[in-house]
Amino acid sequence: MLQVTFAEVARVLEGLDSSVPATEAHGCLVGALCTSPHYSMERWLEEIIPDADQRNDEDSQQALRLLYADTLNALRGEDMEFEALLPDDDVSLATRAAGLSQWCQGFLYGFGTAGPANKMALKQEQLPGNVNEILNDLTHIGRASVELEGDGNESEEEAYAEVVEYVRVGVQLIHDELIPAAVHRIETGADSDLELDDDDTHPDPGPLH
Repeated sequence: MLQVTFAEVARVLEGLDSSVPATEAHGCLVGALCTSPHYSMERWLEEIIPDADQRNDEDSQQALRLLYADTLNALRGEDMEFEALLPDDDVSLATRAAGLSQWCQGFLYGFGTAGPANKMALKQEQLPGNVNEILNDLTHIGRASVELEGDGNESEEEAYAEVVEYVRVGVQLIHDELIPAAVHRIETGADSDLELDDDDTHPDPGPLH
């Protein structure tokens, strides 16, 4: 369970002059943690906070450090407690759905960039079939346009909740499929045989704001 709220993270990022939305920043972190066993807090901050001096401001970073620790512990734990950082339920459904799309975009960015930096990137055909399927679904969710008015009706709320749960479970599955294999490659030195150019990785993340 996350100890920080979406509003707290958004406020901190704004105060640190980050142009990355809170949802996208968290998605980036999770995507990286799904491919790199040793993805550090410092590397994540470099992605989402442009100014080096502000990255070193310990007081401003407290919420981000809690978010990093909670996310890492949830993914690595055995209780399936992972959850995506998304706008609260008291905002409009359109805003929440847009946040979910941003989260998926951030996940794909983190997934696509963390592996190559650690010489652990796999070609698309080397990924398990279920991982590829979920990545494709996340790509579609990340590209989805949202055209809703007000808070949405009951069926739209249910559909949104189902997609959020699919993302939550799917991301946990990706992590559980890839991280043990990545750890094994590091321990055996086999990762050196799998180093690829960024152009060969899946998916193409594009820039993070």
